[in-house]
Amino acid sequence: MADSTEHIPSRLRYHIRILGDLLGETIANQYDEGLVATVEVVRKLSKSRRQSDPHVKTELLRALRGLQENELISVTRAFSQFLQLSNIAEQVQTVAGEDPSSRSATALEKMFETLLNANKTPAEITSTIYKLNCDLVLTAHPIQITRRTLIQKYDRIANVLQSLDSSNPDQEKLISELKRLVAEIWHTDEIQLERPTPQEEAIWGYAVIENSFWQAVPQLWRELDELLSRFTGNNLPITFSPIKLSSWMGGDRDSTPNVTTEVTREVLRLARWMACDLYLRDIDQLLSRLSMSECNQELRNLVGTSSQEPYRYVLRNLREKLQNARRWAEDETADNNLILNHEDLFMPLQTCYQSLHDCGMGIIADGELKDTLIRLACFGVTLVNLDIRQNSEKHELLLDELTQHLDLGSYRSWSETKRQNFLVSELENRRPLIPRSWQPSDESQEVLSTLRLIAENNAEGIASYVVSMAQQPSDILEVILLLKKCGLTKVLPVAPLFETLDDLDQAEDTLLQLFKIRWYKDHIADKQQVMIDYSDSAKDAGQMAAAWAQYRAQESMVRICDKYGVELLLFHGRDGTMGRGSGPAHKASLSHPPGSIRNGMRLIEQGETIQFKYGSPDLALMNLDQLLSVAIEAMLLPPPAPQPSWRQVMDHLSEIASKEYDAVVRNGDDFFAYFNQGTLKQELAELALGNHITTQSPGSMHQESIEDMSTIQWIFAWTQKRLMLHAWLGTSKALESYNTPERLSILQEMLDNWPFFKTQIDMLERSLAMADIEISNDYDSILVSPELQHMADLFTRELDNLINLINRIKQQDRLLASAPEITASLAVRNTYTDPLHFLQMELISRRRAHAKNTSVVINKALLVTIAGIAAGMRSIG
Repeated sequence: MADSTEHIPSRLRYHIRILGDLLGETIANQYDEGLVATVEVVRKLSKSRRQSDPHVKTELLRALRGLQENELISVTRAFSQFLQLSNIAEQVQTVAGEDPSSRSATALEKMFETLLNANKTPAEITSTIYKLNCDLVLTAHPIQITRRTLIQKYDRIANVLQSLDSSNPDQEKLISELKRLVAEIWHTDEIQLERPTPQEEAIWGYAVIENSFWQAVPQLWRELDELLSRFTGNNLPITFSPIKLSSWMGGDRDSTPNVTTEVTREVLRLARWMACDLYLRDIDQLLSRLSMSECNQELRNLVGTSSQEPYRYVLRNLREKLQNARRWAEDETADNNLILNHEDLFMPLQTCYQSLHDCGMGIIADGELKDTLIRLACFGVTLVNLDIRQNSEKHELLLDELTQHLDLGSYRSWSETKRQNFLVSELENRRPLIPRSWQPSDESQEVLSTLRLIAENNAEGIASYVVSMAQQPSDILEVILLLKKCGLTKVLPVAPLFETLDDLDQAEDTLLQLFKIRWYKDHIADKQQVMIDYSDSAKDAGQMAAAWAQYRAQESMVRICDKYGVELLLFHGRDGTMGRGSGPAHKASLSHPPGSIRNGMRLIEQGETIQFKYGSPDLALMNLDQLLSVAIEAMLLPPPAPQPSWRQVMDHLSEIASKEYDAVVRNGDDFFAYFNQGTLKQELAELALGNHITTQSPGSMHQESIEDMSTIQWIFAWTQKRLMLHAWLGTSKALESYNTPERLSILQEMLDNWPFFKTQIDMLERSLAMADIEISNDYDSILVSPELQHMADLFTRELDNLINLINRIKQQDRLLASAPEITASLAVRNTYTDPLHFLQMELISRRRAHAKNTSVVINKALLVTIAGIAAGMRSIG
């Protein structure tokens, strides 16, 4: 077999080797050579096992089972840390390419050329960019929170690697710096045994902004401005921001029950504190730069006649106000001389900017001052705007208690028509609805307190309100009414979240009923935001059926919004680029129905991919560049609609896949018993993982219903096992029904000509490449009882059959045949993830054998394996 590493760039191989050697030296300096030798033995055995040596696995298991408790954490950390360091090296390689000295066209540059070649006029391109609405919504990592100090160390390693190659005369100096940083990371405990708080999750998100986005956004703006000027002759206004950042950390109370009103209040204040702190750093830099005395009359009017340094006068005043605002964010007790809104900061800086231009100093204005104004357009004074997410049942309960208190009857017992009539009547009425003295139940009081918090500052710092399990128009009207009666005067987007297959199928009708309400249509000013959850619907119906339902729902919503003259903004509940590089991102954008990205898009950026995609300023710039190019091109060059015959094929495939999924997951006798035994689902409920893994109590681990389980828990369990069942269950049976020469040719036609179908097959192929039948079988042989082995055999057959089907459809002899660099990357990572998998199996066995007396060491080592495997796969699924 050819060496798969031949497809790994030589510079990346060099960096990985250096980092691995330095990590080994660091471990040897702390422990004796015995531990390093143990790690090396395990690594070599894992690599040999991949080369089909039948005796190696027995030796590997014997070596792992012989580890003493005091060795477990160190050995697991060694492999986990190597994967973290490999990720950094690969990030650097992704940005630089094989030859860092050469420059290739950016994704935005290629996009402008594509648009002009497609005969798009400069006016069309400019107007589209001016109305660009691209919002990244950051979520927490589901299993771990990388400490701010580690994020900074990772960033410094990346900076060193950018300069490090074998020909650099400073090589020894750079390696010495790397050695120190690797040691700092090794001696920093990356695993916490307590479940992170929502505040800690938010702080992690703010650290990513501080270390990456803060530098990348001005660079992105300048690149887009330069290209717009070059290709169209126009420029971006200084108030324009090509990207917005929002967050769910501290606002999502549906999947994170411990997010309360006070938690949200604190997270909002933490964001303001960080914004003030970052702007203060900018102001300090500007104070050292803007020593000029000449200014225009507008600035002179602002500072008075006495100051000989008008720009510094303004900046010192802003510094004082920002310092006061930072203190206010800490305890809300500072004086009134502070920055509270966008204009408080923008107006003085803009006046300085214009004055410099008016006085012939535009080159100075367009330096660091312009960067600060660009940041202000993106981050505002709140850093990120927070989404509030709440389940529709909570609002229904609150209104039910309220209507009963007012002797109006039980809101819950009313028909949908009666609910809508009541809600619209109250919305049109100015009288108060909620008595100040009224005391609802504790649960409803918490909901009401959150609504009052939003209204308290007129939704300052709030991006939108997302309603989970929105199934009818009243679910949206309830929130609008409650916010209005709490005092909100601003029009805050209230977005229905369609999660299940039924919700997606009913999406068009839900919007239709809302648009028929004149008050509602006037209220939203013909702008509607809708969120589609990709993973929840996939858990509900299986990946293939869900993907087709999502596509059809988007089509139908575009159609109904066009009919009623409403601008639709879709909020996609998955990360934006769907793979590495601009190629996968570009194809993914074209997989959406025509018109669905016409007004921009909001995208969830999953916590487990944020560090890999935005872990450094250069990496963030590259991915933001790709994202903008995708969005702009999709707005101007939407994909074609599918042929009717292709739709019929998808209807058929979806029906078969959904039935098979239900037959196994909902109606299979042994499925949940196998799931409980063969994955780490039990452990996920008990260990100190993120707040989103599970919504159940630790004592209720043996659910017999897919509906009772969090989506992340479902995905996570199958991914760690490397079976990837969540990504393909049902699809094998569906594609098997087309396993004839005539029908395969239809699928191949769809693959070649329909971006949606190609994206689905490509995503499936990548999931299958991440799956590992042997590893999954090893979990089963160690953890699953003999009477359930038939389930393991079933899934092994199905997975193997599906891999063969995909290869037939794509007319290739192996998965990812056209992407050998990805195969090579997986092969390198497998050498280090394999030991973590076997360690995880061993740790689960030990833990379950001593369930009532599990040691802290076992738990911590298991946490390290979980984080390491996730790092190795750069995903939870």
